[in-house]
Amino acid sequence: MKDKYFQFELEKVCPKTGARAGVFHTPHGDIKTPVFMPVGTQATVKGLRPEDLHDMNAQIILSNTYHLFLRPGHKLIENAGGLHKFMNWDRPILTDSGGFQVFSLSDLRKVSEKGVEFKSHLSGERFMMTPKLCMDIQHSLGSDINMALDQCTEGHASYAESESAMKLTKIWLEQCAKEHAGGKQILFPIVQGNMYKDLRAKCVDYCKDYARCGIAIGGLSVGEAKPVMYDMLEYLNPILPQDMPRYLMGVGSPDCLIEGYARGVDMMDCVLPTRIARNGTAFAKTGKLIIKNSTFKDDFRPIEEDCDCYACKHYTRAYIRHLINAGEMLGAELLSIHNLRFLIRLAEKSREAILGDYFAEFKEEFMSNFKY
Repeated sequence: MKDKYFQFELEKVCPKTGARAGVFHTPHGDIKTPVFMPVGTQATVKGLRPEDLHDMNAQIILSNTYHLFLRPGHKLIENAGGLHKFMNWDRPILTDSGGFQVFSLSDLRKVSEKGVEFKSHLSGERFMMTPKLCMDIQHSLGSDINMALDQCTEGHASYAESESAMKLTKIWLEQCAKEHAGGKQILFPIVQGNMYKDLRAKCVDYCKDYARCGIAIGGLSVGEAKPVMYDMLEYLNPILPQDMPRYLMGVGSPDCLIEGYARGVDMMDCVLPTRIARNGTAFAKTGKLIIKNSTFKDDFRPIEEDCDCYACKHYTRAYIRHLINAGEMLGAELLSIHNLRFLIRLAEKSREAILGDYFAEFKEEFMSNFKY
């Protein structure tokens, strides 16, 4: 049955690779896929204004349930009119459930069928994140896309550990579905199962029953080699629902974007572009440029000659290097703008290539030049 507020139109599939182009209709606007989504963990993409995100054509951004629950609190955001109004963002928002954050703070948490008992990394106070609370928080935030609470495992987890986490993810998904508000918010179930294909297949089977218009792939890029991740995506592509967007969580280096899109992924996100920007590094067609290095001291070219981002239009490598080495905030801001626009533009070019029947050739050319 079609959802009233969310629909997905699959426009074209590349016959050589399986890459997909579509349009995801949401209450806060249409998302043309494939898409890269900037991460605004604490209701902001670090160092950038919403106007900057508009200028780089960010179609959707992410925020995080765990962090916004701890600070400033979901009820405060609800009283402010919801997350869109609170942060002055008028396009779609996806909120992660916080499951990965709890996983990454493994020494601070205890997992059971009831949920995750964890200690705040801010205050040391103990909380229990239950499926109900996870849904209540996201309902208060008013995000368009809500993620189900799930248990993520490390890339080299044993079969028994992975199966246990997958079963717990199923239990939590059932509870999340019961508690989800519905309406102008949609719930994405998350496929877990680590690197074990039979567990992934079982997880896909039960997630399908809860996927109204979207499904996520979690537990990848958690320590495994990239070819292992690509093999799993290759396996999942034909068994995932074809008529809804597929979201690969937390993956965002340029090579992974291209390889993910080539295996039927529609949506991807990552903190990587802004994180490496703060360390003085930029994405380029040939790989990474460590702008803070002395090589760029008197390099008066833009970061990339053909880039249309604000940083490349107005500033040079030498100037940005100076800012980074002087500890000036503007340096990280300009590199963040460039890195995010680089990935958004890569998604746009991938979409054009899929629609134009040359994605396989586009992928081959990009990967032959890009050394990460």
